Amino acid sequence: MDELVVVFLAGFAASLVDGALGMGFGPTSSSILLGTGLSPAAISTTVNLAKVATGFTAAISHWRFDNIDRRVVRRLAVPGSIGALIGATVLASVDGDGLKPILSVLLLGMAARILLRFSRPLPAMADGDELEEGSGRRYDERGTAAVATAGGVTNGLVGAWGPVVTPFLLQRGLAPRYAIGSVNTAEVAVAVVASGSLLASVGGGGIDVAVVVAMLAGGVLAAPLAAWAIRFLPARGLGVAVGGLLFVVNIRELTSSAGLGALRWLAYGFVALACCYAAVRPACNTPEATPDLRTVGYLCD
Repeated sequence: MDELVVVFLAGFAASLVDGALGMGFGPTSSSILLGTGLSPAAISTTVNLAKVATGFTAAISHWRFDNIDRRVVRRLAVPGSIGALIGATVLASVDGDGLKPILSVLLLGMAARILLRFSRPLPAMADGDELEEGSGRRYDERGTAAVATAGGVTNGLVGAWGPVVTPFLLQRGLAPRYAIGSVNTAEVAVAVVASGSLLASVGGGGIDVAVVVAMLAGGVLAAPLAAWAIRFLPARGLGVAVGGLLFVVNIRELTSSAGLGALRWLAYGFVALACCYAAVRPACNTPEATPDLRTVGYLCD
């Protein structure tokens, strides 16, 4: 029962983060679940099954609000699904206990990427996004397939798709609303392939239905709260908090597995300094207007 409570809270926290920032469901839930004793394959399968349900709902919402560029979705979904198959195959083929430290290191990389993203000025949603299909949505497409494949691999391993793909699209010039809408829509296909591959590899017996239901319940309960909180909570503060959370959880996992508990608090101190620096850096270096909190969900995935 205690484990189900932890899983419920993991789904709640991950959905709250994802709903408020448009990012972080996979890394946040995977980081928390790594400490529950579940195998890496069971964690990834659980997270991806939950992402299929939540992602499908998000995709419908983005479609209704015309936040999707179908060409971008196609260019992401196919290589992303191939990458998810690769990541899930690797995850199901190696020893789970030996893989946990590697996954923690990978999640630390996701944390660093998130922290770096929110230490920079955040783009506001453009006012001129209501354009005809293919007009004003053009961006530099070079490297999209490679990044989508890499995102699929990390999604198959730890459920991390958005932190890899969406920043790339934003940096290439795609409008934020189309970046997050297209990435969330393509993520459904990626999560289906990842969860299906893992189920075929490890079998349904390796999956605890109660764990999946607990995560889904937590996610569904957090969704309306996130929709309410997005109007009041600052995007940068939430982003820095997510990066710090991922650092703390995975540092604990690494130091415990390596028997380096004495160094844990030193690492925590470094994380606190890094988070403070990320929070104040834009204000010190670049004059920046406060972003419209109603568009926080479109800032980054």
